[in-house]
Amino acid sequence: MATALERGWQYLTDNFTEFQLASFGSFIIHEGVFFLSGLPYLFMEMWGMKKYKIQSKMNAPEAQTKCIVRLLVYHTCVNLPLMVLSYPVFTWMGMSCKLPLPSWKVVAFQIASFLILEDFIFYWGHRILHTKWLYKHIHSVHHEYATPFGLTSEYAHPAEILFLGFATFFGPIITGPHLFTTWLWMIIRVLETVEAHCGYDFPWSLSKIFPLYGGADFHDYHHRLLYTKSGNYASTFTYMDWIFGTDKGYRKLKSLKQGTEVSEEFLVRNMLDETQEDKTS
Repeated sequence: MATALERGWQYLTDNFTEFQLASFGSFIIHEGVFFLSGLPYLFMEMWGMKKYKIQSKMNAPEAQTKCIVRLLVYHTCVNLPLMVLSYPVFTWMGMSCKLPLPSWKVVAFQIASFLILEDFIFYWGHRILHTKWLYKHIHSVHHEYATPFGLTSEYAHPAEILFLGFATFFGPIITGPHLFTTWLWMIIRVLETVEAHCGYDFPWSLSKIFPLYGGADFHDYHHRLLYTKSGNYASTFTYMDWIFGTDKGYRKLKSLKQGTEVSEEFLVRNMLDETQEDKTS
């Protein structure tokens, strides 16, 4: 007997073509998950909710509106065409949307593999984006928001959007998973990057449960410092930055804060002053 999930999937395949599901279906799911998960953080900032907020600073309404407008333009003019044009590549690599759905063991293994692979590619690509020329002409757009909120996770230069898409979908492209797995992976990746940019460090945040998970506190530090000194380049986990020593500033900040009543923002300002002195000396 078919499960409810299988019946729902059968309905989709009966009423839409594989191309429609893989391109426009993926776009609709992405937009729905992105805005439904990101807007609550924007509302929390707009309403002045400071409890659990990592930085006390709030973005101006003009900056918030600018982010939303540009996201709508970028998603329509960059993301959607990219999803449409990438369809032949996915089908060539063996992607299918037909029943039966893959087993949960297969889905779990593939998504775990995608997480590790994406994190590795993102780490090195992100480090390269922090070189002087690429930062000035491309990555600085994303860093316009030193105080990030959920929706700023995809606020970036179109060239960086292409890189992010490559890092996210490299795993599915080379393995040709079922479209169901690709959609689930996309949902997880969107939720992860929105949470990393949300600006709030809750007691129930995943970083409090899984030690290797970076989360909002880990990535918020990256947005606060100078591009040459920020570190914390990985997208999901912390081990790449630990292995290559690019989280030293973050770990130093945490060790300084332990046992003191000094705010983290005060310590960050002191670290910024030190880096400025290093550049002028």
